[in-house]
Amino acid sequence: MRNKIRIVTSGAIPPLVELLKFQNSSLRELATAAILTLSAAAPNKPMIAASGAAPLLVQILSSGSVQGRVDAVTALHNLSTGSENPNLILDVKVVSPLINLLKECKKYSKFAEKITALLEILSNIEEGRLVISSSEGGILTLVETVEDGSPVSTEHAVGALLNLCQSCRNKYRELILKEGAIPGLLLLTVEGTTEAQEKARTLLDLLRNSSPENRLTSSVLERIVYDIAKRVDGTDKAAETAKRLLQDMVHRSMELSMSRIQLRAASSTPSDIPSK
Repeated sequence: MRNKIRIVTSGAIPPLVELLKFQNSSLRELATAAILTLSAAAPNKPMIAASGAAPLLVQILSSGSVQGRVDAVTALHNLSTGSENPNLILDVKVVSPLINLLKECKKYSKFAEKITALLEILSNIEEGRLVISSSEGGILTLVETVEDGSPVSTEHAVGALLNLCQSCRNKYRELILKEGAIPGLLLLTVEGTTEAQEKARTLLDLLRNSSPENRLTSSVLERIVYDIAKRVDGTDKAAETAKRLLQDMVHRSMELSMSRIQLRAASSTPSDIPSK
């Protein structure tokens, strides 16, 4: 760690940033790897962020090799982690490349965890939310991550969706519902991390078609599934019916996810993005 700090204080960052501007892809990616290594040390982050490296790393997400894109995402993640205002580091231009990378990679991979963390950060600002919702498959890809991601990536994905809906429920509610988010969110209220469960419950509450004054304060599963079950089979059998309804919804969600995966596989070439 001390060696890394000495490298930065000796003036290594400006030359590395200059290398990121080169047309030679090999030099750019060597510089990216070096910046990634340096960005792992907390004292280096402010200097790297101030150097103007971030916008150049964003360019690599669209034009670099597989390893270059992985290194660029990881470096951007390092720079944004622990920053008092990560939105000053991340430009909204990174949203579309991140969405495309998330489409290609395994949703439960470490790579997806870093991508979704960046997308959640960007969803805190209006420009970021607009690009996420207008990018082809942007919201759908986040919904798929809620369904298929690791505990970490699901937590970030539901956080991004929640930020959208909290910012303007009337604008984003239908867009999220249209992508079939309900089953994955319901499952997340049971199987997600503590933070993900709370975010899923809050989002489900916002997705319900009722005014804030009429929303109940009980758990989402009781509020949504139990109410449906009670109308179907009456109070006596409501608990048993609710459990079956949730299982059916999750099963249907899995079937839809598999159908989307099969359609995507039939229309695209195999991805080289690593799954780890």
